[in-house]
Amino acid sequence: MKRIANFLFEAGMLKRTPRSGFQFLGSGAESVAEHIFRTTCIGFTLGYLAGNVDTDKLLRMCLFHDLPEARTGDLNYVNKKYVKADEKKAVNDLADTLPFGDEIRDLIFEFMLGESAEAMLAYDADQLEMIIALKEYKDLGNTYADEWLEFALKRLKTDIARTLAKTILETDSSLWWFSDKSDWWVKGKNS
Repeated sequence: MKRIANFLFEAGMLKRTPRSGFQFLGSGAESVAEHIFRTTCIGFTLGYLAGNVDTDKLLRMCLFHDLPEARTGDLNYVNKKYVKADEKKAVNDLADTLPFGDEIRDLIFEFMLGESAEAMLAYDADQLEMIIALKEYKDLGNTYADEWLEFALKRLKTDIARTLAKTILETDSSLWWFSDKSDWWVKGKNS
């Protein structure tokens, strides 16, 4: 149980581990844990849309895909030009301490390999999370987001993700809550 407790504390480190790329974008900030949450929601959505994949496996991949960053930190594309994190060692060192470590290791290594349908969708969920964040920052006026979006879109692997990305880019990120521009916004109640 001590090793499981340590695992849960380690997973909690992701709440305090910043996503490092936003410093270059000039706006936005999120933790790795915040990124993982929306990536997992996107993974569920992609699994549902695909219909022919093991969605449970896909969700577990999304949930654990950035777990090594509790040990390595989040290296953005600039960092990766100069620093190489040994994510496999980080995964193995963690997995070797857990009774369910082989399952976590298998999921993360399958994600890294990127060949199965679930791994490709989990990868796309990871990329779509960034695309959604960039769209939100673009809608708030960050002009650099467009250039970043161009590269993020090229990384998508599946047609489902490309179709969803197109719709995301055509949708105002505030309309999910601000599409009804009625008197409610003046009076705070329905007329």
